[in-house]
Amino acid sequence: MELSIIILNYKVPYHLMLCLDSVQKAIAKLDAEVIVVDNNSQDESAAMVSENFPEVKLIENSVNSGFSKGNNLGVAQAKGKYICLLNPDTVVGEQCFKNFLTYARLSKDLGALGPRLIDGLGEFLPESKRNVPVPLIAFKKIIGIKKGYYSPVHFAKHGEVEVLVGAFMFMRKDRYLEVGGLDEDYFMYGEDIDLSYKFLKAGYQNYYLGTERVLHFKGESSPKDEVYRQRFFGAMHIFYQKHFKNSLAWLVKPTLKLAGFLYGLKPDSKEKKSTIKQVLLIGATPGLQREMGKKFDIPIHAADKKLVMKKAFGHSLFVLNAEKLTYEEILYLMNTQKNKYNNFRIKPTGFSFVLGSDSSTTQGQMIKF
Repeated sequence: MELSIIILNYKVPYHLMLCLDSVQKAIAKLDAEVIVVDNNSQDESAAMVSENFPEVKLIENSVNSGFSKGNNLGVAQAKGKYICLLNPDTVVGEQCFKNFLTYARLSKDLGALGPRLIDGLGEFLPESKRNVPVPLIAFKKIIGIKKGYYSPVHFAKHGEVEVLVGAFMFMRKDRYLEVGGLDEDYFMYGEDIDLSYKFLKAGYQNYYLGTERVLHFKGESSPKDEVYRQRFFGAMHIFYQKHFKNSLAWLVKPTLKLAGFLYGLKPDSKEKKSTIKQVLLIGATPGLQREMGKKFDIPIHAADKKLVMKKAFGHSLFVLNAEKLTYEEILYLMNTQKNKYNNFRIKPTGFSFVLGSDSSTTQGQMIKF
């Protein structure tokens, strides 16, 4: 088998269904498998996978063992030469894995490979490509000085980078195991930085493939609260102790202590105030139009996808139906219509709900009908 896709899920059943719908379409012509590890969600996640995607290998963890251990459970069962660690709050295009495999086969020194991540508003997520956050750079980033934190590779191109994001990491399984995989000392956060750095230390190169968009809603299973703050700075402390203990040990404690204090002073992120004046259904069906009409008291219009690709709209909520559109088209439409006045919702194939997110720091919206 050539590819194994491992999805670690925790309490996001509807995002998982959307993710799996996109993944299944993306591997339709590939020698690939999908493994879902449910980290003791104690909700309908596992049952929904079994009912709607029986071909997926489901591992039900009896405890929430964290990001690293959960993913490593899936990797242990993977049969593919290549593996892709994928978050459940992501959406991929139909050509995504085909293009990643092509790039990976040509990269003799491949460590990890990552895509251009976009959020629920279609905006580029700069953490898609980062440099190793040595303590001083990390400190400067927290206080608002971003120079040196992100890789200079153009967001729409490809090139060598130091650090990729755990939401989507594509690798050779043998090299993943060679460097020790995800370090299980981390519960959540920091493990992707650690893994990226281990590849570099082992003589491999990490690459960014900016020609491939992947939607990452973010904020779904990890709200940015006090628990998040403690886990994040705890993870960074582990990272520095492991990799910079000798040369920069004196910087670690004071840097993290001050960074944690300053982070606590940052104002909470606020969701964008809605100024939506119309709902545009792309790939409309009579049933979808009728159900959306029940949910909104603003005008509902069916719009042709060719028109939406050419004409700019504002103050619109786009409902994108994956039964009529490819996911490649959905990601493209989000890119062409992204602006501060538009929002997006996606309906996966065969399901009676739409979901999306208007902020990369808070949980999104799911509408059942």
